[in-house]
Amino acid sequence: SGGEAARQAVENVQQIERSSARITDIIRSIQTDGRAMIQAPTGIGKTTVAVDLAQHFAGQIIGADSMQVYKYMDIGTAKPSAEELARAPHRLIDICDPAETYSAARFREDALREMDRITAAGRIPLLVGGTMLYFRALQYGLSALPPAQPEVRARLDSELRRDGLAALHRRLSEVDPVAAQRIHRNDPQRTLRALEVWEASGRRLSELQAEAGQPMPYRAIKLVRAPVSRAELHQRINRRFLDMLEQGLVGEVESLVAPGVLRPQMPSMRSVGYRQVWAWLRGECSREEMVERGQAATRQLAKRQMTWLRAEEGLMALETGQDPEAAAVAEIRSKVPRLP
Repeated sequence: SGGEAARQAVENVQQIERSSARITDIIRSIQTDGRAMIQAPTGIGKTTVAVDLAQHFAGQIIGADSMQVYKYMDIGTAKPSAEELARAPHRLIDICDPAETYSAARFREDALREMDRITAAGRIPLLVGGTMLYFRALQYGLSALPPAQPEVRARLDSELRRDGLAALHRRLSEVDPVAAQRIHRNDPQRTLRALEVWEASGRRLSELQAEAGQPMPYRAIKLVRAPVSRAELHQRINRRFLDMLEQGLVGEVESLVAPGVLRPQMPSMRSVGYRQVWAWLRGECSREEMVERGQAATRQLAKRQMTWLRAEEGLMALETGQDPEAAAVAEIRSKVPRLP
């Protein structure tokens, strides 16, 4: 069942932390030749641990979050606070306008450039985020895909408005069943891109992605934050969405859409939280439905992230407990001597 699979995913990740000697060896290696990657499902507290690691290891943080790249989108993306940024500045956040599209290929180029700069300065790059596709693209490279075709994309956008996403996803199932199985039926961006690749090149996206890319020229130390239980993660997610609303998420969305430039199908506005709030502002649902949909979408996102993590090799899990952030920080401090 889905519940059993989720519990097994958590157990698989948590099993990694049971050898304290191995954990110590891996973390110590960050001080010599490692490039740490902190990966975790949404809502589990990556930033607190990342800031402590940056100070503990004289590191510098690179964001690996597909939504935190956007300017003016602070509350709904859970960007680091001003205090956290003062303690440990983050690269690759607030680098795009919400009307832009930011891709995994662009992230890989930007991240490698920043890693080179940090390394040249004698510091340790710490990549932190929950966009698992970005981590995979960075580590293993991307196959060469045909460039965007504006005419093809414009026609597909028109078909999306006319026929709906379900019809386009069914078409993708016919021409590229492997890609269709990987791409969620409610993901218009990736559905349209897969169809665009097929129509522009005559080749399936899944086949192109299977071709080997260029691996990252660094050794990665992969740290993961896993929840104690699915119930605990869901509680944190539900509470966090309510906190975002209290912090002003609705006002943030209103300010974003007021100029009339953004559209619901843009990647920034399809992100969890923003999509549901804007639908409510357009009168498509009640406030109660908006809250329920926002929380449900965030839980689904966390489930997809855990699925990615379950398939990842070489992960080292950080301790979690009643206070997950404090527990992970305490574990790091107890096992790794501070740099001079």
